[in-house]
Amino acid sequence: MSAEPIERVVRVLPDVSALHKTFDYTVPPEFAERVRVGTQVRIALGPRRVGGWVVEDPVEPTPGVVLRPISAVRGWGPPPAVLALAEWAAWRWAGPVPALLRTASSALAVRSLPAVGSPATPRRALEEATRAPAVLGEGTTVVRLGPAGDPWPIVEAAATRRERAGLDAGALVLTPGLRAADDVARRLRSQGIATALLPGDWARARSGGCVVVGARAAAFAPVPRLAAAVVLDAHDEVYHEERAPTWAAWAVVVERARRAGVPCALVTPCPTLEIMAVGALVVGPRAVERGAWPVVEVVDRRNDDPRTGLFSERLVRVVRDVTETPGGRVVCVVNRTGRVRLVGCAACGELARCERCGAALELVGEARRGARRLHTSSSPAPDDDVSAPSLRCRQCGEERPVVCARCGATRMKALRLGVTRVREELEALAGVAVAEVWGPAAADEREDDAVRRARVVVGTEAALHRVRDASVVAFLEFDSELLAPRFRAGEQALALLARAARLVAGADGGRPGDRAPGRVMVQTRQPRHPAVVAAVSADPGVLATAESEVRRALGLPPFCALAVVSGAAADAYGSALRDAAPAAVEVRGPIDGTWSVRAPDHGVLCDFLSTVPRPAGRLRVEVDPVRS
Repeated sequence: MSAEPIERVVRVLPDVSALHKTFDYTVPPEFAERVRVGTQVRIALGPRRVGGWVVEDPVEPTPGVVLRPISAVRGWGPPPAVLALAEWAAWRWAGPVPALLRTASSALAVRSLPAVGSPATPRRALEEATRAPAVLGEGTTVVRLGPAGDPWPIVEAAATRRERAGLDAGALVLTPGLRAADDVARRLRSQGIATALLPGDWARARSGGCVVVGARAAAFAPVPRLAAAVVLDAHDEVYHEERAPTWAAWAVVVERARRAGVPCALVTPCPTLEIMAVGALVVGPRAVERGAWPVVEVVDRRNDDPRTGLFSERLVRVVRDVTETPGGRVVCVVNRTGRVRLVGCAACGELARCERCGAALELVGEARRGARRLHTSSSPAPDDDVSAPSLRCRQCGEERPVVCARCGATRMKALRLGVTRVREELEALAGVAVAEVWGPAAADEREDDAVRRARVVVGTEAALHRVRDASVVAFLEFDSELLAPRFRAGEQALALLARAARLVAGADGGRPGDRAPGRVMVQTRQPRHPAVVAAVSADPGVLATAESEVRRALGLPPFCALAVVSGAAADAYGSALRDAAPAAVEVRGPIDGTWSVRAPDHGVLCDFLSTVPRPAGRLRVEVDPVRS
């Protein structure tokens, strides 16, 4: 009598975010050739049939467990290296592995892969790619390239690395949006370089032997063997996933390159402190970087007549001059959402700022009946139940009396950041039709016909993404960005200026690398703010130096690891975290319904978050918060 054949057993991770465990299943003979680590399968899980991924093959079955067979095979999934990367990212950003594996998998079932017979990179491209040898050397480098600079030599260097690494090797290039990814892919293909554009060419990327180009999700691209990686505009917030787990694509790519032992280049005109902490900074010649920034003109509004509103005399002259010039166009950016309420001295116009961290101060203890004037320490409150007014910092919590630090006056005024008649006033000033652009900023928004025809455009920062080119970009009230109650406000403000610089350089609509012909205007009451000085001098290092000193003193990232907990179950989870916190971990809260968890590094923070059970209910854990 012949012995029964030994069944092949694999371990499957179900596609159920709330379920953090794997299960063993047998592989029916008809699926034997199609099942491997990473394969997407269908399994019976209790009374349901769900999808999942094979994470181990083969395994010894758990004793005493009745095994079920795999119900169906959906198709190819991510390679083993990406599975391991997703497990690390789930730990790093305190989230479920299935959510990340969904990002790494194809939206459509992939039953077969194309052959890996890609054409060789043309000799000219190989020779030109040697122009950036120091950028793609060993490990991770941070390449500071001006807004109008051309990153193409770095992309070519990555293609060269892929060519020399072998037939199945692949290179990875990330861009902030799909529109930019399509531009890079077309340029690669025009030179005969094998290219896969995600998400559509997922199967081609899974085969290897090509340069894979995509947006944020491409950080988990199914490249079987990585040879090099490049992240363009690594500072862009679009690389941060808003849904939990709130992973950052550039950080995932850095870790992926480290595991593969291949070079990685983070290219950006204004690297953040977090980005500079992961690699060596590479800066080109000073003249080259300076030439890649346009003229940045600062309009100091501290002594302006308040009756001029959002439009200084200088801005009015520029708008009229540009609109009278054939082909000229002005983009005016104004923050109408009121993300921060600025308070200034009614006597000298100085903004109320925190002496400890430099953020904007808010007036607290105002009258509940809310007259439009702001009560100060020298004016009695109209109601007995109102506390004495004071100035408080929303960022670090410092509080002080209502006294101007510059002139000692005690009367303050609220500075309204947006008005309902901005478009009408601009039309009256320019004598031409003005187009409006609203809504959230998105890297893939395209310029519609109304915006394309307009000589003057006004809107939020979304206008910087919807408009393809401009002669002048003017920030009508930049203090709302400089003094926002976020510890990354300075970096985010400089990123806006870099985006505007690229717009006036024509880098979105023309050939990158040309000298910026237009100008960027900044109306502000903080003309010496490090972010403004950095843009004017075309030296982002000015802001980096100032930011580093402040964050080190306050114990903020990258000198610590930070997580923010919010949601209906935040209080229960925050209390549990506080009770279980070791000496090295600090738990604060609740403040406005949120809790903060701070640790010396991400290893300590993420290990701690993974050990405390989460309560039932809606809960959001945001590691490395972008807007806190």
